[in-house]
Amino acid sequence: MIREIRIYIEGGGDGKNTKALIREGFSQFLKPLVEIAKSQKIKWNIIICGSRNNAFRDFRNALKSHPAAFNVLLVDAEAPVNTQSPWEHLKIRDNWDAPASVDDSYCHLMVQTMDAWFIADIETLTKYYGQGFRENVIPKNSNVENIDKDKLFDSLQKATCNTSKGEYHKINHAFKLLALLDVAKVRQASPYCDRLFTTLAAKMGSSAS
Repeated sequence: MIREIRIYIEGGGDGKNTKALIREGFSQFLKPLVEIAKSQKIKWNIIICGSRNNAFRDFRNALKSHPAAFNVLLVDAEAPVNTQSPWEHLKIRDNWDAPASVDDSYCHLMVQTMDAWFIADIETLTKYYGQGFRENVIPKNSNVENIDKDKLFDSLQKATCNTSKGEYHKINHAFKLLALLDVAKVRQASPYCDRLFTTLAAKMGSSAS
């Protein structure tokens, strides 16, 4: 039985404060899993690592420093995923080799980037930015993972540039949006997000419906 889960996540920039904020955002977004962990008395840790290379490094170190924990890597895919294996995708794109002791259940992707999760819940996005938000420039796709990452970021900036909160900014806005998202909508529109919830719930002997 797993007694601890540690998730090593790309993002948060280089500052302590911004990492703390994005950590809080992820804690809220992953709350269904946090609740399962609490009920099962499983320790739960989210570690915000900054760059994707730092996330991979910290994850590999954790396999040695926290061998009893279930250590998870969560990074942007940065491109379409054209393989069934997330490790295979990261090998092709980043030349990262999966550590010998782990399988695909340890590796999770935000496809193509975390920003895709926001447009999966357009209602929350509209409510957050308020007056001036241009929903019509956001790509319509039932699978947000198919939207090119550059097009995605560009559309978010165009949709928000006339709002009182200003143009979409990953560091300044993402942590607030993460905390507000309807998890069910994001899981429905993002298969890899659903995979993250399903895998971690199963590891804790539960389901994240």
